[in-house]
Amino acid sequence: MQANLQWLDDPEVFRVNQLPAHSDHHYYHDTAEFKTGSRFIKSLNGAWRFNFAKTPAERPVDFYQPDFDATDFDTIQVPGHIELAGYGQIQYINTLYPWEGKIYRRPPYTLNQDQLTPGLFSDAADNTVGSYLKTFDLDDAFKGQRIIIQFQGVEEALYVWLNGHFIGYAEDSFTPSEFDLTPYIQDQGNVLAVRVYKRSTAAFIEDQDMFRFSGIFRDVNILAEPASHITDLDIRPVPNANLKSGELNITTKVTGEPATLALTVKDHDGRVLTSQTQTGSVSVTFDTMLFDQLHLWSPQTPYLYQLTIEVYDADHQLLEVVPYQFGFRTVELRDDKVIYVNNKRLVINGVNRHEWNAHTGRVISMADMRADIQTMLANNINADRTCHYPDQLPWYQLCDEAGIYLMAENNLESHGSWQKMGAIEPSYNVPGDNPHWLAAVIDRARSNYEWFKNHPSIIFWSLGNESYAGEDIAAMQAFYKEHDDSRLVHYEGVVHTPELKDHISDVESRMYEKPQNIVAYLEDNPTKPFLDCEYMHDMGNSLGGMQSYNDLIDKYPMYQGGFIWDFIDQALFVHDPITDQDVLRYGGDFDERHSDYEFSGDGLMFADRTPKPAMQEVKYYYGLHK
Repeated sequence: MQANLQWLDDPEVFRVNQLPAHSDHHYYHDTAEFKTGSRFIKSLNGAWRFNFAKTPAERPVDFYQPDFDATDFDTIQVPGHIELAGYGQIQYINTLYPWEGKIYRRPPYTLNQDQLTPGLFSDAADNTVGSYLKTFDLDDAFKGQRIIIQFQGVEEALYVWLNGHFIGYAEDSFTPSEFDLTPYIQDQGNVLAVRVYKRSTAAFIEDQDMFRFSGIFRDVNILAEPASHITDLDIRPVPNANLKSGELNITTKVTGEPATLALTVKDHDGRVLTSQTQTGSVSVTFDTMLFDQLHLWSPQTPYLYQLTIEVYDADHQLLEVVPYQFGFRTVELRDDKVIYVNNKRLVINGVNRHEWNAHTGRVISMADMRADIQTMLANNINADRTCHYPDQLPWYQLCDEAGIYLMAENNLESHGSWQKMGAIEPSYNVPGDNPHWLAAVIDRARSNYEWFKNHPSIIFWSLGNESYAGEDIAAMQAFYKEHDDSRLVHYEGVVHTPELKDHISDVESRMYEKPQNIVAYLEDNPTKPFLDCEYMHDMGNSLGGMQSYNDLIDKYPMYQGGFIWDFIDQALFVHDPITDQDVLRYGGDFDERHSDYEFSGDGLMFADRTPKPAMQEVKYYYGLHK
């Protein structure tokens, strides 16, 4: 198969040769590697050769050929944003598409035109291209194994070649993309070529309120899989009604040779609670395990059990060890129309959190994530809405450990397709009811679910943000309901299409609703509990009046709190030659037009993670309902 540039123009092509999404578990050769690091993972982060082209027509067409002369290529750091490396235009936008007012462009298969638009992005003057090259050798532990490459995040459309052979194509910027390199891998001198286009049809459904970047902005790893390998781990811990006992069901997917899987579950103190051995291939299901005395996971006591699975071959040689921490907890929407977690009414003291670093944009570190967790705990914040895409893989584990509730959002926002200059006008809304966009958004739901399904911190799946509503989003909800009965589903945009409320969202969710309107809803015999998915908009000297929302918690059980917009400013440090100091610059400060200017600065913290005075208000009021 050869790469096709026209895939950029077609919403029905969003993954080619991409491996299926799976659980986010790690694997090691033995338990000693838990501390030293797995021999089965090799980072490709660091310096890559790089070429920037302003348009697809200007790209170096054959750069992926092993004998290509790349002496005139520059060097770029991976992970990183192309724009922050000095190429292209930095641009901050809220609702509009980046090209509005410059290029007439409509989503394919809309406006009653059952057709594609040739050259929509593949021959576009505003579609910048990054061509990356990386040469690597295989470590001894990788030789003779199946080799996978994992891109944890690439904006926005990704083509991959190895040693001159086309490997695959992927969209969905914020979930990992994996490809099998085995057929073309060499022990030495491998030439990995990656082409990243800033825009494809995915741009119509990745219109989040944020700086618009491109490039390989999360980790890149190659992974070696032993002869028998656990590719997926599905953990189902279910407390009984008494919340004192429960059962555990575990299913694995195994590739390669038939294997023996030895499972052990330990409590937090390392005591073995149960063990079991199963033999099989493809799919291995363990017998149900019963627990007589449960410790429940909650924000107050984020108790995690330790699962370990050892994989042995036919000669009982250890091939790999898979550890995973999991928790028992219940999430219920009862007949009284109130959500309960572990038999206690749920109160969300939440924030919306973009991933951000004032120096590197959405390229964030473990230190950034740990700092954010500590800030949340110190200020009585118990919940995070991952606005508006899946976050880096470690974030979910950190929230498990800290006891932070998660509303895990899909990478979906099509704001510019239905809201124009503040008016609701959905004539070419996507995904809408459009069958040509259905597979792409279902795939995003599937990826979000598969990667993060084992995390007790996730109590809501969120179908996305500000994408109006239609049958395609209803189908996303149906996917989650079919696959997961341990969580609820959230989506705010169905407020625009009340005829679909029976099919979309377990909660009534609104943005920036006035307290008196919330009262009117709650006193009118509502069918669903109420949740503020965004409220208080912390911009400038705001966040006054928080008590008026907090009072609702005491008066109305069906009011379940909300998520403040938002956690951290989006702003970038720039060196000012006049003062010779590094200063923070917001939207519009980079000569970009159009822009939504300082609207990028509405966090509880400045972009350097210094708390604003409003954080004191949050700590006080959120502390009243811990």
